[in-house]
Amino acid sequence: MGRFTLRAIALIAAGAACFAELNDKLAPSIDHPAIGYFNYLKHPAQDAVADLKRQVESGKVQLKFDGERGYLPAVLDALHVPIESQMAVFSKTSLQADRIEPGNPRTIFFNDSVAVAWMHTGFIEMASVDPQEGVVFYTLEQQRGSRPNFIRRDDCLACHHSDLTLGVPGMILRSFYTLPDGRPKLILGGFMTDHHSPFEERWGGWYVTGTMVHGRHMGNAMLADPEHPEQMISDETLQVASLQGKFDMNVYLSPHSDIVALLVFNHQMHMTNLITRVGWETRCALYDKAQAGALAASLRESAKELVDYLLFIDEAALPGPVRGNSGFAEKFAAEGPSDSHGRSLRQFDLEKRIFRYPCSYLIYSKGFDDLPEQARAAIYRRMWQILSGEEKGERYARLARADRQAIVDILRETKKDLPAYFQPVTQ
Repeated sequence: MGRFTLRAIALIAAGAACFAELNDKLAPSIDHPAIGYFNYLKHPAQDAVADLKRQVESGKVQLKFDGERGYLPAVLDALHVPIESQMAVFSKTSLQADRIEPGNPRTIFFNDSVAVAWMHTGFIEMASVDPQEGVVFYTLEQQRGSRPNFIRRDDCLACHHSDLTLGVPGMILRSFYTLPDGRPKLILGGFMTDHHSPFEERWGGWYVTGTMVHGRHMGNAMLADPEHPEQMISDETLQVASLQGKFDMNVYLSPHSDIVALLVFNHQMHMTNLITRVGWETRCALYDKAQAGALAASLRESAKELVDYLLFIDEAALPGPVRGNSGFAEKFAAEGPSDSHGRSLRQFDLEKRIFRYPCSYLIYSKGFDDLPEQARAAIYRRMWQILSGEEKGERYARLARADRQAIVDILRETKKDLPAYFQPVTQ
């Protein structure tokens, strides 16, 4: 797969809506017969929004229209997306860029498999993970009707299928220096964001509520003086408890853009793309009857990148304790699954790192479970090399034996297809 970690990206094409960076290996074609992203008859979408769309069309589910919020509350409820996950974006960087501004932000809600975006006076956008196809995009107009019409939007791939998404239909999370009217100042550059990213590069153009002790980030800050962008960050932008007073809260579902939700979202977006990319590569190689040796070698390389991210090997350390205030952390951590000692991969640390046990909860996702057997075998083998202590590379030393043992213990009780060679750690 090559090296897919995406660092800061200079975004200098003023007015451009999408950006790309070269990877060292081309992704499989979206039209490959093993993928068939556009072949709806042979490969009907199996994501959560597609399922909801079918239930609404059949009359099994009815969505209530709720005044100025339209179908948003009903859609979130039907997709099991918590309101506490709300994050608010005020930079003009999406399909509804012309409507977005600090006084009318675009809010995003998410769970493990779907993100729902909404803004006042706009329509609902959804990005939903198909376990084999990758992310599928939809919109829903805010017009009352007996059967709301979910429209699949393949035109979203103009931005969401590029080198920034690892060459698969996927998610993009960006940070920009943002002017007071919501326009990103592209000449100053911007940043792709995942859990590797330095905190001083994160959340430009996003509202951030909660606290992060000792650190700096670009959240809440607006660029009043483009000649001195460093001056836009202050104690006032770093310590925001609530969005009250920043826009009309009467039409929004929550007064928060929770910092813990943002941390989780930062991790999840790139992890989702990695899982999709490995799945695509493997399915296409099997379809093309690639030689067993060549496939195994390719999978070893792919597994290294995915597993390093899965185990948070290069996670940026938190600059100090982080605390959210929307209730997201408590709700997310309670979802489990937990082992017999009450331990879960969803439990937070939030002192020095995001999670107490650094292994991604997306190992339980449908996308991971639906990977071809050969891909999962390569991933598990690489995981065990690291978790057992066999891997002696210096960068893996940050994963202490106690952490490795806890992860193995949790997985042995909660991951049904875990190979039998995952045994108690001895080194």
